[in-house]
Amino acid sequence: MWMHATCFLDFNIPVATPFLFMLRPRSGWQQWVGREQYVLTPSVPAVEFTDPFGNLCQRLVAPPGQFSVHTSVDIESADFSDTAPGAPFVEVQLLPDETLPFLLPSRYCESDRFSQMASSIVAGWAPGYDQCAAIVDYIRRTTQYTPGAGQEIISACEVNQRSQAVCRDMAHLGIACCRALSIPARMVVGYLEKLQPMDLHAWFEAYVGGRWYTFDPTQDDLQGGRVAIAYGRDAADVAIYTQFGDPVELLGMEVTVERMAAPSY
Repeated sequence: MWMHATCFLDFNIPVATPFLFMLRPRSGWQQWVGREQYVLTPSVPAVEFTDPFGNLCQRLVAPPGQFSVHTSVDIESADFSDTAPGAPFVEVQLLPDETLPFLLPSRYCESDRFSQMASSIVAGWAPGYDQCAAIVDYIRRTTQYTPGAGQEIISACEVNQRSQAVCRDMAHLGIACCRALSIPARMVVGYLEKLQPMDLHAWFEAYVGGRWYTFDPTQDDLQGGRVAIAYGRDAADVAIYTQFGDPVELLGMEVTVERMAAPSY
């Protein structure tokens, strides 16, 4: 299916401020970018580069005053994310090199502290996809998804001590538990069709059965088109914008995602 997604960010900039944005999805086997637009107001020079995880990053200096970023994309994505019950665990020595960073503890996913807990959660489940599904089910049963409740980024250990969390934090817990079982897991930030309330969304992917599969503790199923914008070890790697220097005020943010007819271009 085809979707049209937009993101609008509006800032009040007190002094010239360096920014790093991560707002451009890239084509891959799960999605195909048909057309996109990226508008900076006022227009300023920007340099794009690719980070170690393959994300498209834009680097610029925003001038003092009101500054806005408006992106839009027409993108083809699946109606339903792939599932693979029974997909086997991949032994570490057989993993592709690029998956290895996603086995290690990271700033917000302290997987070295979850070995015992993760083993308890997946007891009796076949190694691989079924273990990841058991972890997701555990998070859904023990943590209430509360959109908009978490302005401060918290780690998997902190999430595990609370009864409610936002999508980003629930993904941290899922990632930490998977890595504790030597299953590569990475965070994804992007768009999700029919998300309520509409916003950017976070979920995670785990590498089992020779490929990455989507897992989302906040949703009852994996129905609905997803658009991945950025991948990383945890939230520190996938911020849609990072600002350096004196704080700036985010005046507003608006995200829209809707289905569209297949384009004729």
